Amino acid sequence: MSTPADRRTTDDDGHDVIDPLHVGIVTVSSSRAASDEPDPDDPGGDTIQECFEAEGHEVRTRELVRDDYAAIRTAVRSLVVQPEIDVVLTTGGTGVTVDDVSPDAASSLFERDLPGFGELFRSLSWDEVGTRAMASRATAGIAADTPVFCLPGSTNACRTACEQLIVPEAPHLAGLATKHRAGTGTQTLADFDGE
Repeated sequence: MSTPADRRTTDDDGHDVIDPLHVGIVTVSSSRAASDEPDPDDPGGDTIQECFEAEGHEVRTRELVRDDYAAIRTAVRSLVVQPEIDVVLTTGGTGVTVDDVSPDAASSLFERDLPGFGELFRSLSWDEVGTRAMASRATAGIAADTPVFCLPGSTNACRTACEQLIVPEAPHLAGLATKHRAGTGTQTLADFDGE
């Protein structure tokens, strides 16, 4: 199994990058999580996977959880502490209904926020959905040295976010977030408690 250290390089400008990325996806949907089907439909997760794989990255794991703060936080936390996962994305639960708690659950783990992602995503969304873009609470941050992105559940939103923002920049973000560990001989995230 390759570690981030094995995949760490620099780009043409000398910036740290991890490429290819190993990706974890968490789909947030109470209806899909409660489904009796062994492999319920997951268009948002499928879209994210397609976008990353189209650029040579590898989706290592996909999880499905209900719209529940503790379930989402636990799923994200379990991924960011895995040394072989470089970036985590959630899809679903970023709106304004009472059960849309993905941004709240994930951001409780953030050591550093990435406010530019939400700002840019809503700006791009404005071109597609107009004033409805303001209802998106899409967010991003760094948890246990791992970039985490919380996306809406719609396939269009996932494709816009991934193709135009996340996939082009995530290798650099992952490289920057772990730069302090480069050359230490270890790429583990021992004892991260995120509290």
